[in-house]
Amino acid sequence: MTSVKEFRVDEPATADGLGRGRFVFTDAYSVFDWGQMPDAIPHKGASLCAMGAFNFELLEREGVPTHYRGVADPDSGRVVPLDEATAPPTEMAIDLTQVPDLPYEGPHAGYDYDAFHAAGGENYLVPLEVVFRNRVPVGSSLRRRREPADFGLDDLAGADGEWPDEPVDLPEPVVEFSTKYEQQDRYLTRAEADKVAGVADVEALESLARDVNRVVTDRAEAAGFVHEDGKIECLSVDGELRVADVVGTFDENRFSYGGRGISKEVVRQWYKANDPDWVAAVKEAKESVAGRETDDWRELCDESPDPLPPAVVEAVSDLYAAGANAYTGREWFDAPGVEAALDAAEGL
Repeated sequence: MTSVKEFRVDEPATADGLGRGRFVFTDAYSVFDWGQMPDAIPHKGASLCAMGAFNFELLEREGVPTHYRGVADPDSGRVVPLDEATAPPTEMAIDLTQVPDLPYEGPHAGYDYDAFHAAGGENYLVPLEVVFRNRVPVGSSLRRRREPADFGLDDLAGADGEWPDEPVDLPEPVVEFSTKYEQQDRYLTRAEADKVAGVADVEALESLARDVNRVVTDRAEAAGFVHEDGKIECLSVDGELRVADVVGTFDENRFSYGGRGISKEVVRQWYKANDPDWVAAVKEAKESVAGRETDDWRELCDESPDPLPPAVVEAVSDLYAAGANAYTGREWFDAPGVEAALDAAEGL
């Protein structure tokens, strides 16, 4: 099980071919890479499943290859297209690939990607996240790592060259690469990403990410959203890349609606404002793991997160449900409209 969804194997992948399995979306959530948090958000799992399936079917119609096979109808259990589901689905049928172990060899040697790829051969999950950005919101990590001038935005920078205090649209989408299976995500140079990717071609990964970004951005605009940023993961099988994991949800991507953000960022900001000791402890643990023989920073964290208050859980649940209704164009959930849900979330 990941921090937010269970992983079921019906037929395991082998060196010679893909397997079959399912994602089971739960109402668990994760922030700051902590893993499963102490409570749950009703309707979150079904919201993400519906949005992810909706986007996979859009991609397939656009000729973008994916590992998606349909959703499990809650009434019959049969795997069907999303529009044939009789209720909000929580299970997604997928093709499976091999996910080898990534050995950690200590602070000096780092992670052994050669061993990962030797085990994966020609059928493996690429150990990268391919990130695309259309906008630089206030909470974006890009603000810490790059300057406006890097993107031709000199006229928007302050006197000291820093980013302005509001979201900034990029002239063109930006694609970056980060690690997938290391204990802390690292953004990579193109050369580093090429080494981590194995036989998968970095240029092809970028092209696939740009195709996904275009499809999700167009759908978001049609539904009244702005698609700010997101990511994809990919499997490589016999030289072909396919989009894997889940695409275009409020956990994987950032959207805004009428100038207001609608994503998991709402929960992150609540913890920053209301549980700062835990947030600070997570940051300190991530920094202190450098140079140690262990790569698990959670072992070094001496704080645990507080549960969300019931009013916050309800507001965030409504936000996920309302957003999924609007994005997919189907009333899956009894939820307020997006603007009303955002009003309630802002009052937190």
